[in-house]
Amino acid sequence: MSDEQSNDNQRPAGEDARTSIGPAIRQARRAKGWTLEEAGRAAGVGRSTLSKIENSQTQPTFETVRRLTEALDISTPQLFLQSGRSGVAGRRDFTPKGQGEVKETPTYIHELLCSDLTSKRMVPYITRIKARDISEFDNWIRHDGEEFMYVISGELVFVSEHYRPTTLKAGDSLYYDSGMGHGCISTSDEDAMVLWVSLE
Repeated sequence: MSDEQSNDNQRPAGEDARTSIGPAIRQARRAKGWTLEEAGRAAGVGRSTLSKIENSQTQPTFETVRRLTEALDISTPQLFLQSGRSGVAGRRDFTPKGQGEVKETPTYIHELLCSDLTSKRMVPYITRIKARDISEFDNWIRHDGEEFMYVISGELVFVSEHYRPTTLKAGDSLYYDSGMGHGCISTSDEDAMVLWVSLE
């Protein structure tokens, strides 16, 4: 894919729409020891386009984010935290039941809530835990910030570095450093449903 073709699928990022997607992608690329060319080749994104994404000079489409996520092993919450604040007081957003923005990974199905607001300090989302065994995760999930998790229904096991696996049932909650490698697996007959809030 040429840079020109890839750029056609991007839209300029306004000052208030800049997210931490770029820095997260750069961090993940460097963690793999890849150059811009190598990462771009793996994700099917032009080198100059990838450079612009990393430097928050363009806002990638969902398809581009999906390819980069797969190529660089980036967890979903890390990509949707918004950096900075708009300075506008009295902001609000509303998401009707079941109408959040859906982002699916091999192990989770996320429904992002109140996603119209930009420059957020936190990202709330509801997740269906599809994974049934920790072997379904290629790598630990880890990203900057902290997270709060509340189990809506079902039962799950939270597995992480430094701690023994923790079983959580409906009504249980957990707060943790999301830079610590972690992952969740459902253990109930139905997939567990959780409310997550990711904080910068």
